[in-house]
Amino acid sequence: MKNKLIYCNNAASSWPKPAEVLEAVQESLKCPYFERGRSSIEGLQDYLGLARESLATFFNCPDPDHVIFTQNATDSLNMLIHGFCNNTDEPVHVLTSELEHNSVLRPLSTLESKGKVSLSIVPAEGGYISKESVEDLLLPETKLAVFTHGSNVLGTIQNIEKTGKMLHNNSVFFIVDGAQTAGMVPVDFNRLPVDAFVFTGHKYLFGLPGTGGFLIKDYKQIEPVRQGGTGTDSGNLKHPEEMPERFEAGTHNYPGIVSLWAGTRYITSQGPDKIHNHCKKLTHFIIDELKDYENITLDNPDPDLPVISLSIESLGCDDVGYILLKKYSVIVRTGLQCAPLLHKKLNESKGTTRISLSFLNTPEECCFISRAVKEIAKRAH
Repeated sequence: MKNKLIYCNNAASSWPKPAEVLEAVQESLKCPYFERGRSSIEGLQDYLGLARESLATFFNCPDPDHVIFTQNATDSLNMLIHGFCNNTDEPVHVLTSELEHNSVLRPLSTLESKGKVSLSIVPAEGGYISKESVEDLLLPETKLAVFTHGSNVLGTIQNIEKTGKMLHNNSVFFIVDGAQTAGMVPVDFNRLPVDAFVFTGHKYLFGLPGTGGFLIKDYKQIEPVRQGGTGTDSGNLKHPEEMPERFEAGTHNYPGIVSLWAGTRYITSQGPDKIHNHCKKLTHFIIDELKDYENITLDNPDPDLPVISLSIESLGCDDVGYILLKKYSVIVRTGLQCAPLLHKKLNESKGTTRISLSFLNTPEECCFISRAVKEIAKRAH
């Protein structure tokens, strides 16, 4: 009898989505989309406004117009990184870290190859970057820093408050990649010394793929990299300067934005602490089951996020993932998880098998996963 499908790739994209999210999206598709200032039928929901306000409240962003919708975190990071560097005629010295996803590394590498930035990589020890290690690489010409909030490989959460204070004391614009933490870890954008915070919708905010955005404080430091239709001031050939239109062009992904609105409502109704504690309990259950097994190596036996990266001696990570899928119907992620610098440091780029859980995983599933991994390890021994 075929095993029930168990999904453990939530650090890439959460699944399943809560029923409340799917129902809200389905309901939104029954009527035409609301367009402010246009003739329309009565009773339509302004989902764009609702979602913007909901996310502003969720992240404590004082002005909802400073919540910008994009396609995903990658899109947001490209807009912010290129937009900052396009806003100056001088080459920019940029700080980033060994923990970063290619969503950060590739835009910076592209700009470096064109001579627009010089780049320094902050080392990560035990999965963390320290304020001191950032400070060691700081130069008088450092103008931009881009760091992840949470590692998608080791599950570590960085102290962005401590680092941010030091960066701001040196007039460095600070972008935080919150793809792994938005929805899982509370973020007080108004209080944190952060200039822009990037989120994606399809991970722990429980939204649909193709959704995300960023929060920004001093938006004038970012040059817009897109222009197009906004539905406002249409006789002007220049793109609007006001927010949020400054960074938004074209038709929005309305069903996706509805899912973000519903996702934040779902998280709030369940309680962020309840979600985090549930995921932490499941994660550490699996770790406790596997950590002493002879030929299983855990890259981080005490993660802050529900992420477990492991290796089985004498088996490649892709083989482990293939067996988990074909024999046990367990979906995980294998390979470098788009974090090449960290994997080079961890195991010479051999990759890992990553188990990443969400609030909708169950203790029973985690028992099954643990048994499956141990069976594979035993046969490989």
